[in-house]
Amino acid sequence: MPRQYSMGGRAAPGTPPPSGGGARGTPPRPAPKNLRERFIALRNLPPFLRELWAASPPLLVADLALRVVRAVLPVVTLFVGKLIIDEVVALLRAGGTFDSLGAALASGHFNRLGVWLGCEFGLAVLSDLFGRTVSLVDSLLSEKYTNATSIRLMQHAATLDLEDFEDSEMQDRLDRARRQTTGRSALMGQLFGQAQDAVTVMTFAAGLIVYAPWLIVLLIFALVPAFLGEAHFNAQSYTLNYAWTSERRVLDYLRQVGASVETAKEVKIFGLNPFLIERYQALAENFYAANRALAKRRAWWGSAFATLGTIGYYIAYALIAWRTVRGEFSIGDLTFLSGSFRRLRNLLENLLIGFSQLAGQALYLDDLYSFFEIEPEIRSPANARPFPRPIHEGFVFENVGFRYPGAERWAVRELSFTLHVGEVLALVGENGAGKTTLVKLLARLYDPDEGHILLDGHDLREYDLDALRAHVGVIFQDFVRYAFTAAENVAVGRIEARDDRPRIERAAAQSLADAVIRRLPKGYDQIMGKRFSNGVDLSGGEWQKVAIARAYMRDADLLILDEPTAALDARSEFEVFERFKELSAGKTAVLISHRFSTVRMADRILVLDGGRIEEVGTHVDLLAAGKRYAELFELQAAGYR
Repeated sequence: MPRQYSMGGRAAPGTPPPSGGGARGTPPRPAPKNLRERFIALRNLPPFLRELWAASPPLLVADLALRVVRAVLPVVTLFVGKLIIDEVVALLRAGGTFDSLGAALASGHFNRLGVWLGCEFGLAVLSDLFGRTVSLVDSLLSEKYTNATSIRLMQHAATLDLEDFEDSEMQDRLDRARRQTTGRSALMGQLFGQAQDAVTVMTFAAGLIVYAPWLIVLLIFALVPAFLGEAHFNAQSYTLNYAWTSERRVLDYLRQVGASVETAKEVKIFGLNPFLIERYQALAENFYAANRALAKRRAWWGSAFATLGTIGYYIAYALIAWRTVRGEFSIGDLTFLSGSFRRLRNLLENLLIGFSQLAGQALYLDDLYSFFEIEPEIRSPANARPFPRPIHEGFVFENVGFRYPGAERWAVRELSFTLHVGEVLALVGENGAGKTTLVKLLARLYDPDEGHILLDGHDLREYDLDALRAHVGVIFQDFVRYAFTAAENVAVGRIEARDDRPRIERAAAQSLADAVIRRLPKGYDQIMGKRFSNGVDLSGGEWQKVAIARAYMRDADLLILDEPTAALDARSEFEVFERFKELSAGKTAVLISHRFSTVRMADRILVLDGGRIEEVGTHVDLLAAGKRYAELFELQAAGYR
């Protein structure tokens, strides 16, 4: 029965799928509705910092230390500027006149001014040096984090079930998570920049409190509206991007279809470019319109809130100037206070708005972390059984039934048969009869919703999953054409043996791919496909021989070939299956094919219709029975008369 799961756990079998999502997909997480819910996302920052620490402790420590020093430099520089102005004013009041700069320096009156000027110059050089160093460390740490998170994403995706990848809601979640592996590296700079600005704000605030504490209160009242407005629009932006995840995947797909080597021939032949461009343009314009409406509202309210902050600043500036005229502050104090207030206003505005943006950025981390919380259903049990070597009794299907998530029709049902050790079993039936589904169940890419599949008398679910799949070699009709070398394309059948060239060449020779590969310019070291420069593509039949080599490379106890010769000519097909029959001697094999010239080589044939077994027997027996198999055979044979 269809199942659904949520983060960290599974619902009971039979739970209905959520509306708007796939049967297995977690119900879409609602967009944050209020300020409190938006800032709850800040809980994602501690694990984010832990991941940065794990990526590179030395770089993280260096980054934070450099930023603490940078945070204090602006206040120290401004205060030194105040001392310079006060010293200049004092020199003017002293009324000394000098004929030349040399005479002035020789008098000693400018010694203190020279010291302060030297200090300010040193601080300026130091600030620039620290800024460039921080940028360097940021970029290195960001790269480390992106690489580590991308690897973690790939590792976690590898643990998920095939069902997960065939669910559209899960595809959306995976797409959002994939974007965050690179998109969140900017969050690091923003987070550390916020911490740096916070230290600078505290130092500026300390200076203002000494002179005029009321300025802080005025400043906060002027900036709160801008902070709340920015928080609101950051959440709106996240909500928009979240809601458009599916459409953005469609945009990516249309870009790929419209400009890729895999689709170029058909797109040109059918003249699909205008259609693809029209569809892309319509969807992109809708997305643009939604973004534009949000951007216009954000710009209008942002301008209004910024004006409030400017008004607050100039009120404070006027009051400082008035107190300077009254003699309460020196000219240096005026410069320091007005500069501090201006910097503090900008820093506080950036800090508050940045804090809101930080909460918005943390929302995106939900997309990454919620993906990591998804648990696979198909996994090895505790104290799993080792795979039997050799297999003694074979595989037994006991009243097995399965239907795909969200589907009303059963893909297969009431399947009961035995796959004997050393037997070549062929599966025959029209499209949709359940042949490939049966193979997926046998390889435990899915688990049955009804019944059991036994291996040597024990349920497949009792065995170690990795060991089970390691001893099953499956080549599907929609096999992947990897943009790797020819040797690696064969080696993916047993990737841990990718450096074993004799084994690779032996597997290629067994599948008749060896002759194809040796004709390539670089032989086994030739990059395959047209995706990368200097790549060489093969015909469909040649690719199919390479794919079949993967099954021989695996040297599995159970070989499964799903339409393995669909792209081969009649002679090549005969040669491949003569070789297969010879090399699979003593091994258990399952063969799916629509070609009866291939099927008749099997020891036994299982005929499926509507997901159920209709006939079982040898080629001769089934022809003599005169039922569906005989009918399908005659239909195909008539095409050759």
